[in-house]
Amino acid sequence: MSVTLFFTSVSSSLEVKKNQERIISVLTSKKIPFKAVDISQNSEDKDLMRKIAGNPTALPPQICNGDNYCGDFTAFEDAIEMEQLEAFLKL
Repeated sequence: MSVTLFFTSVSSSLEVKKNQERIISVLTSKKIPFKAVDISQNSEDKDLMRKIAGNPTALPPQICNGDNYCGDFTAFEDAIEMEQLEAFLKL
C-alpha cells in the first residue's frame, strides 16, 4: 500500500494551500513515498476521498494509506508533534 494525499490545485483559501504544501514538504523531506491526487481535476477522486474519509463534506487535504483513512491536516500535525508520523500514516 502507499500513502495518498488528496489535495486541490484550485483553492482560494491560503490556509488550504499552506497546509497542502506543509504535508508535501514533510513527506518529501522524510523520503516517504506518496501519491498526490488532485480532486479538482476529477470529481470521482473527490468522491473517493470523501468515501475513504467517511465524511460526505470532507475538504482537502486528506491523507490515506490504500483504503485506510489516516486523517486530515490537523491529525497530521498532531502526529508530527507526538513523533508518531509513521504510525499515523500506517507504515
